[in-house]
Amino acid sequence: MGQILRVDLTRQKSAVEQLPSRLVRDYIGGTGFAARILFDELKSGMDALDPENRLIFATGPLVGTLWPTSGRWAVYAKSPLTDIWGESHCGGFFGAELKFAGYDMIIVNGRANKPVYLWIDDGRIEILSAKNLWNRNTAETTDAIREQHGDREIEVACIGPAGENLVRFACIMNNYQDAAGRAGLGAVMGSKRLKAVAVRGSQSVRVADDDKFMELVEDAHERVLKQPQAREMTKYGTPLLVAYKSEIGELPTRNHQTGIFAGAGKLKADTIRAQYFAKTRSCFGCRIMCKKVNRIPEGPYKGTISGGPEYESIFSLGTNCGIDDFGAIHKANQLCNLYGLDAISAGCVVAWLMECYERGLINRGQCDGLDPTWGNHGAMVTLIEKIAKREGIGDTLAEGSYRAAKKLGKGAEYVMHVKKLEISGQDGRTHRSVALTHAISVRGADHLRSLVTVDQLGYEETAAKRYGKDKLPEICDPYVEKYKAAAVKDTEDAFAIRDSLIVCWYSCGWPPIFWMPDFAAVAAAATGIKEFGRLEELYRIAQRICNLRRAFNVREGLDRRHDALPKRFTHEPMPEGPGKGQVANLEIMLREYYKLRGWGENGIPTRRTLGELGLSDVAAELERLGRL
Repeated sequence: MGQILRVDLTRQKSAVEQLPSRLVRDYIGGTGFAARILFDELKSGMDALDPENRLIFATGPLVGTLWPTSGRWAVYAKSPLTDIWGESHCGGFFGAELKFAGYDMIIVNGRANKPVYLWIDDGRIEILSAKNLWNRNTAETTDAIREQHGDREIEVACIGPAGENLVRFACIMNNYQDAAGRAGLGAVMGSKRLKAVAVRGSQSVRVADDDKFMELVEDAHERVLKQPQAREMTKYGTPLLVAYKSEIGELPTRNHQTGIFAGAGKLKADTIRAQYFAKTRSCFGCRIMCKKVNRIPEGPYKGTISGGPEYESIFSLGTNCGIDDFGAIHKANQLCNLYGLDAISAGCVVAWLMECYERGLINRGQCDGLDPTWGNHGAMVTLIEKIAKREGIGDTLAEGSYRAAKKLGKGAEYVMHVKKLEISGQDGRTHRSVALTHAISVRGADHLRSLVTVDQLGYEETAAKRYGKDKLPEICDPYVEKYKAAAVKDTEDAFAIRDSLIVCWYSCGWPPIFWMPDFAAVAAAATGIKEFGRLEELYRIAQRICNLRRAFNVREGLDRRHDALPKRFTHEPMPEGPGKGQVANLEIMLREYYKLRGWGENGIPTRRTLGELGLSDVAAELERLGRL
């Protein structure tokens, strides 16, 4: 759309800037834009809750077009949970509406002296009082803003009480069930006293080559409709992963102690579909339609109806806490959405507390009289509310498990985190590539910046075509470290482009519906920038983005020491299941990964690598700070 909206909440002013053509050519959109802006505009060592932290709402060139799975948007800032790069993606319709209003990006800085929300109505920008919205949950906030402006089609991205209370893993919600969940960017929004961003637009998104673009779009939609995994996602959504993870022994259970959960049958997708399914929802322009709304017909949580839970919520609020009651998981997930909490971190911090309680490190009195034993779903649901409100033990848990252990002075060895971000629903002991992915990921224990699945799902013909026949069968073996660094780097590069365009992960899983050749073709047709159509140029841009994000973290003091996993994954063999006896040898994979990236043994990009990618200024900054 060619425009950036700048908002200064301290001065209560906004300004529209033209999108620099060089920024587009070097970084494409979304994640690429944010990497350049955050590195340029933030000072090293800045507190994430400082008013001068930038909160960036970004889209990509495909958002708001007919390209399938492009109904996405993302938000970026320095994370208050990890103190490093913060990035979170979201579905729904907010991203498309922002494009329709004429903007590719919103950059917010400063802090309002009282609660406000940002109202964008095409070219009209207003910073309005949110006094009557403060302390309301995300659904109430969305409804109130739509009612106030008399338009049910307004898209609202907002925080709930968790963001207002600066819970370090607070999220930003859109359309009741779509969450920009990880890294605590809802707390950044709350620190700025920004309750919501509301958008309505009437413009259209134009592409450079209509004929070529539509040719690609028609083919893309056909491929989505024919892909078996996509059809399964349409029927079941992400809960279909529960059965698969259970089968291979990688369903995280009791704070990642094991990958086998006895009650998994109660949480499988076909069980949920048969007993609780209410309706299907979709993000903008998506043919996969993975979003599910479920309702609880009986039991203590009878009447709960809400979007989700996704697989990651089923794991974090369910199996990881030893809970097999779907009604409780659904209720807790609904509370996370209403309060504005990242469901992964919320469930994982409760699981950490449960293990500390099991091992006698914390007593019932310290838990406000609750009994946080494995499987106690009533305690889990209550703890979610306490966290959002920062009440009692919830005030400690609201800091995230890493800081909670520091505050307690015990239990650090049971914190399942990488770079202070709680580990998601995978296990590196039974999935070597994910061990490396979690360790090197720029935002911490992340499964979405480079999730390799070839080593679990196979498809040797596709693997041979991408990586070479000489890498078979090891590349498809989940229990060996060989070749995993190459697969992780390749996927991380592809996902950097995916997250800059911006499109959904589910279109480029394994085997992927779309990959780099498809991204190259559609990026060139949409933008008219011919260089995007060359694979070597697209990979160069991807490497530039990955190195710049890494440099952001290096500037904050990170290096090889922080690319580490909890000892549970490297020293405690998987106790049961198909992967019994397995641990992850991270060192082998790290050395190969650094070499492929052109980084030093300390995990820091070299001056030469940065220079070759057009990042000499970044190298100079790191050198000035003594980090290079």
